[in-house]
Amino acid sequence: MVDDTDSVPYLAGLRLDGRRVVVIGGGKVAQRRLPLLINSGARVEVISPVTTPAVEGHALAGDVVWHKRPYQPGDLEDAWYVVVATDQRHVNETVSAEAEERHIFCVRSDEAQAATAWTPASGRHGPLTVAVLGSRDPQRSAAVRDEIVARLRNGEIAAPKDRVREPGVVLVGGGPGDPELITVAGRRALQEADVVVADRLAPRELLAELAPDVELIDATKLPRGRSASQEAINAVIVERALAGKSVVRFKGGDSFVFGRGFEEVLACAAAGIRCQVIPGISSSLAVPALAGVPVTHRGVAHDFTVVSGHLPPRHPDSLVAWEPLAQLRGTLVLLMAIENLGAICDALLAGGKPADTMSVVVQDGSTSSQRTMTSILGTLAADAAEQQMRAPAIVVIGDVVGVASLAADTVATSSSDSTG
Repeated sequence: MVDDTDSVPYLAGLRLDGRRVVVIGGGKVAQRRLPLLINSGARVEVISPVTTPAVEGHALAGDVVWHKRPYQPGDLEDAWYVVVATDQRHVNETVSAEAEERHIFCVRSDEAQAATAWTPASGRHGPLTVAVLGSRDPQRSAAVRDEIVARLRNGEIAAPKDRVREPGVVLVGGGPGDPELITVAGRRALQEADVVVADRLAPRELLAELAPDVELIDATKLPRGRSASQEAINAVIVERALAGKSVVRFKGGDSFVFGRGFEEVLACAAAGIRCQVIPGISSSLAVPALAGVPVTHRGVAHDFTVVSGHLPPRHPDSLVAWEPLAQLRGTLVLLMAIENLGAICDALLAGGKPADTMSVVVQDGSTSSQRTMTSILGTLAADAAEQQMRAPAIVVIGDVVGVASLAADTVATSSSDSTG
C-alpha cells in the first residue's frame, strides 16, 4: 500500500538472509531498524563511534557486528542494503553517494527524498507481512499498518486463502477469562480451526467469533466421570484430526498448568498426529496481578509455589505435602481450592504457618464479575464461606497480600467488588 503524491515507489520484499547489510549510525533510529534486519537473517554491521545501550546489547549478543569508529569510504563494499542514520548531514550525503556509485539501495533517516529506498511500516499476521509506505507521513503509515494487522488478527479482514488449514491438533490456552487476554497466536489458531473442543473456563466470548462452518464441541457435554472424561476428549480430538481436520483444543489459563494438556499431547503422539502448543497466560499469575497482588516482591517474597487444591489433604491420590509447604517463606498460590479450603488451611496451620498470615481469594478473576476477599489464614475458610466465595477462584497466601493492601487505593484492578 503506497500513499505519496510526488512519486510512486516500487514495493518489493528483500531477501537479506546471509547478505551484508550496513547501518551507519548507532542512535535511536538505528536501534529501531535493527530488530527487523536481524530477524531477516541479514549479516548486519553497525558503523558508529558510539551507540545506544540497546544497539550495544545486540553487538554483545552477537546479533550484529559493531565497528566502533566513524564511517570510512569503502565501508559499503559487498553490501546489499544500507541504512544511513547519523545526525551529520555531510556524512549521510557521503554515504548516499557511495551507495549510488555502487548501485546499493540506501535508506536515509534525515531526508527521505534523497534516499533510493524507504522503510515501510510493517507488521506480521501469521505467514503474511503487511507493509504500508507513506514517505511524507510515517506516523500515518504506522497507524494504517496497525489497523490492517488488527483487523486481520480479529477476523474482520479475511480471504479464502488467508488461512492455511493443516490437519492436526493445536492446544490453545485462553488465559484467565477476559477474551482480551488471549495471545495473538491463540486467537489466530481459533480463526483457522475446523473444529474447536472447548472447556467451560475457556473465554466463551471468543467462541461467538467462530465461522459458521466451524464444528464447536463442548467438552463438558462429553461422557463424564473422573476417569472417562479425559479419555473422551482425547478420542474426539484424535478422531477429528485423523479425518483431516484442523482441531483446536481450547481451555482456560495455560494447557500445561493443571490443564491436563500433556495427556492430550501424548494421545496425539500415539496416533501419529501433529500437535502444536500455544501457551496461555496462567490464571495462577494473572489473576493475583489483576487483583493488585504481586506473587513476588523485593524484600518480602523471592519465590512462589503454585499448588492444586482439588484434592483435600491426606487424600490417597494427592501428591501435595501440605505441612512442608507451610514452612516455606514464599507465596502460596492455590488453584481449585475453594471446595477443600477448610482442610487446606488446617493442614497449613498444623504445619506451622502463622494464623495471621495475610490471604486473599479472587473469584472470577479478570471477568466483569470478579470479586476479591482479603482475610488471614486462621479465618480464611470461614470468611470465604460467609462471603459465599465460589469457584473458579484463586487463593493467595503470604506476606505479599499485606504489601498489596498498602497500594490498594492507587492500583487499578479488575475487581468489581471487594470484601474484607
